[in-house]
Amino acid sequence: MVRSIGVAVIGAGMAGRAHAHGYRTAGTVFSPGLPPVRLVSVADINHDLARETARRYGFERGDSSWEAVVKADDIDVVSVVVANDLHREIVAALATAGKHVLCEKPLAPTSDDARAMLEATEAAGIVARVGFTFRRTPGIGAVREEVRSGRLGRPLHIGAQYWTDYGCDPRAPMSWRYRGGPGSGALADLGSHLTDVAEFLLGPVEAVIGAQLTTVIGERPKPLGHVVGHGHAEVSDEREPVGNDDWASLSVRFTGGATGDLSVSRIAYGHPNTLRFEVFCERGAAAFDVSQAGEFHLATSEAPGFRRVIVGVDHPYVSGGLAMDATGIGTGHNDSFVYQARAFLDEVAGRDELPRNASFADGLHNLLVEEAAVRATESNTPTPVHS
Repeated sequence: MVRSIGVAVIGAGMAGRAHAHGYRTAGTVFSPGLPPVRLVSVADINHDLARETARRYGFERGDSSWEAVVKADDIDVVSVVVANDLHREIVAALATAGKHVLCEKPLAPTSDDARAMLEATEAAGIVARVGFTFRRTPGIGAVREEVRSGRLGRPLHIGAQYWTDYGCDPRAPMSWRYRGGPGSGALADLGSHLTDVAEFLLGPVEAVIGAQLTTVIGERPKPLGHVVGHGHAEVSDEREPVGNDDWASLSVRFTGGATGDLSVSRIAYGHPNTLRFEVFCERGAAAFDVSQAGEFHLATSEAPGFRRVIVGVDHPYVSGGLAMDATGIGTGHNDSFVYQARAFLDEVAGRDELPRNASFADGLHNLLVEEAAVRATESNTPTPVHS
């Protein structure tokens, strides 16, 4: 038996705070029996931010480097929530130190990096998972059950969008999100989530039939200080070219024969965070919009036209997953981070109550789909997803 689990989060920004909140709350949901969780460290190169986030979420200390977390004897599991190009080095060091890892998506900048991370974690024998948090959304889980049950018939097509507007303002400061080559922008940031949701519903993508990447805002001002999340900061008069995509679309084919049209944007004015989809099957359809997370919609041959279904205790994660676990109370994306953290901690402790989080192999496959999309933009021909 694991007596207690010491937790750290590397990265104190927006997503890092969501992970910290998840760990703080994980022991309050579902069945008892999770070993005591020790909230040990939040680490960030911005030490003031690390200490503030640690204080806010009840962690013992704020560290100024990820290396401090690697060396610490009182830490067992770590969330890695930093810029994508830092993932490989940090995860490899954590694996060598024997610490279990929950890494934010996308797993790495390239599939080669992801393979190296997968090999390192397998050699170390640690639990290594990827944060595809939308898998924990109750409404998405409910639609998956409808599709996978066969009640709607064979899946035919999915139309899905993940539209945000955090990049709309050309005065917003340059950050790591706007650096990198084709595919490392909206496709990596948002497309990684959307592709995983599509595969969560319909199974693996086997080919990208066509794709397009577009950069609309060609340069951004350099910041004078540290940029946190999608936030603004003071900027200089000096500007830097944007190296990746503001908007991306791809058409895909799944191994089961269904097709899909996926669209992502960080410049979709008026959409702060809109992930939505419609799945069409032989005998029905299902739709979901995260901005109305407390419901989804079904259309069946018995009742033509979409009907509204309220997310409730008969759907994933609601019963036992909320302080007031009643139908119609509603859930949000912050709850998904709690369920993700609980599933990760359960696995480390040898428990098996919740479905496992996505594996590093899943994270690698996700990157292969993204890379196939980039190749499709260059060749303008159907592009298989290489293994």
